[in-house]
Amino acid sequence: MEYVYAALTLNESGEEINEENVTAVLEAAGVDVEESRVKALVAALEDVDIEDAIETAAAAPAAGGAAAGGAGGSADEAEEEDESEDEADEAEAEEEEEDEDEGESGEGLGELFG
Repeated sequence: MEYVYAALTLNESGEEINEENVTAVLEAAGVDVEESRVKALVAALEDVDIEDAIETAAAAPAAGGAAAGGAGGSADEAEEEDESEDEADEAEAEEEEEDEDEGESGEGLGELFG
């Protein structure tokens, strides 16, 4: 997941998402960098508009979120559900990134977020 975070950090700061920059961010964070994962990420993001992908992912309804919340849930419960959904999304994205590293061809950032 830290590889995706590095790319998002670079995007947010207006820096180019390339192997050198991703590696620099990861090393600065103390991550043991795997060159193959960096290459796979950069290749997957090559033709992706990250801002558009983020907006699309944010607008997508969470599966079962409304049904799981039930009626009369407190704001704290809703917040906890949002956090658990975010964690599930992050875990799914990490699994897909690992699949991509194992030789499967990716379809860009959309592939990372299903």
